[in-house]
Amino acid sequence: MRIVADLDVCQGIGMCEAMADGWFEVGEDDVVVVHDEHPPESERAHVDAAVRACPARALALES
Repeated sequence: MRIVADLDVCQGIGMCEAMADGWFEVGEDDVVVVHDEHPPESERAHVDAAVRACPARALALES
């Protein structure tokens, strides 16, 4: 699994950070920073929930 962030679409709202703080952070430029693009399978549900919560639809999970 791989986390993909579209930085041109990100609005820096921070839902991803609030839901999965260890994986996402809104940086000083108000754009998401993905700490590790390849989370373990054991984190799939947690990361997927944060990806789906993004109101800008700037995040995706690839298999």
